[in-house]
Amino acid sequence: MPSSSLTLVVVRHGLTAWNRNGRYQGHRDIPLDPEAARPGLECLRAWSREQLGGWDAIHCSDLTRCRQTLAHLALPGATPCPGTRPEPRFDARLRELNFGAYEGKCYAELESDPGYRAWIDGRGERPPPGGESAGELRARLDAWWQELTREAEAKEGDAYRALVVTHGGVLRELRRRFEAIDFWAAGVTQAEGRHFHLIRHGDAWRCEWSSAVPTPASATR
Repeated sequence: MPSSSLTLVVVRHGLTAWNRNGRYQGHRDIPLDPEAARPGLECLRAWSREQLGGWDAIHCSDLTRCRQTLAHLALPGATPCPGTRPEPRFDARLRELNFGAYEGKCYAELESDPGYRAWIDGRGERPPPGGESAGELRARLDAWWQELTREAEAKEGDAYRALVVTHGGVLRELRRRFEAIDFWAAGVTQAEGRHFHLIRHGDAWRCEWSSAVPTPASATR
C-alpha cells in the first residue's frame, strides 16, 4: 500500500557574517561564518544523529550556506540501503526570497525609504525593486512540493522521510501553510527548524503535528 504519511524535517542554514550584521542575503551566495556558526551546527548535528530510520530524500538549497550546513551534519546511512544515504538534491527553488536592491543592506540603511516601509507593511506581497514577491516564492515552492509529495505517495509501506536544508523565508512560508501561524511569528533561528508530520487525506496532505528542531532541552527532561 502506498505511504499515507510524510515526515518532513526542514532546517535553516547556519549563521553567516551577514546574519550577524542584520543584512538581507536573499540570492547572494554568502558562506557560513565558521566560528559563529559552529555552536548551532553542533547542536543540529547531535540532533540529526539521534534520528532513526534514515532519510528517503535529502533536499537542499543550491546556495553555499545551505550546502555547508548539510555537509556539517555528516548524516548517517539512510534507507533503503544500510550504510548509504540518498544523494542530496540541490535545488534553486529552495532559495531564500530574492530581495533585489535590498540585498546587502540592513534595516538602518533602509528604514527611511518609503518603498521599503511599504514592502515591510505588505509582508512582501509586493516585490522589492529588482526582486521577488512572496507570491513568486510560493509558486516555486508549490512546484517543489508537488514533486516531493508525488514521490511520497509512490513509496510503499512506511512513512516517507525527507530532510530539507533551506532558508528563513522558506521556513516561514511552510509554517504559514502547515501550522497556520502568523507571518511575523513564523521566524526560525539559524541552524534550527521544524519537524512536520503530515497525513494524506485524499489528494491533500494535512499537518497533524509539528515540533522544534533541535528538540529544546526543556522538552527532553
